[in-house]
Amino acid sequence: MQDLKPLREAILNGDAKAAHDFVEKALAAGAEPLPLVHDAMVPAMDEVGRRFECNEYFVPELLISARAMKSALELLRPLLIARGAQPAGRVVIGTVKGDLHDIGKNLVAAMLEGGGFDVVDLGVNVSPDQFVKAVKEKGANIVAMSALLTTTMPSMKGTIEALKQAGVREQVKVLVGGAPITQKYADEIGADGYSDNAPGAVSLAKKQLAAKA
Repeated sequence: MQDLKPLREAILNGDAKAAHDFVEKALAAGAEPLPLVHDAMVPAMDEVGRRFECNEYFVPELLISARAMKSALELLRPLLIARGAQPAGRVVIGTVKGDLHDIGKNLVAAMLEGGGFDVVDLGVNVSPDQFVKAVKEKGANIVAMSALLTTTMPSMKGTIEALKQAGVREQVKVLVGGAPITQKYADEIGADGYSDNAPGAVSLAKKQLAAKA
């Protein structure tokens, strides 16, 4: 069996070229895509999250590790889809209506991909109706919303209400985050979970789906 340690180390070190090159050579040599993801890439991103929580890594390290992971995943995604590989879950993510901040949302999306999730990124300024439409069309089981402005926080509640009215609230777990968001606010609006950082969001998403199963 091929030694996957170089791929894991490339992601931990944020070396996008090394990660991409390793996967490219491994596939050319006949490696199966799924073990590359499950045995090297996902564990590497789990370790990145652990280091962040222990204050060994900070946001810049998270960003470059996520970039390295995405570089490798770009080669693997078409092969995984062709083989019918099932993601850990499907997440619809976006920054809510009226809010144009995307750095935190982008980091969470990248970390979720690194955690084995299929991520549908709706971008910024996303209306409740857009979230609902994406849930229906993509068959998502998680909705992740971000807000960086206190003035846009109510849009999170509005989106949850829209999901209820559309009859799809029960099929999704709603996760929220962003600088002004708190656990108390998440509870008040009826969200299923809250995290104040990207690795925490990945752990939360996995726990929510495990509880739902």
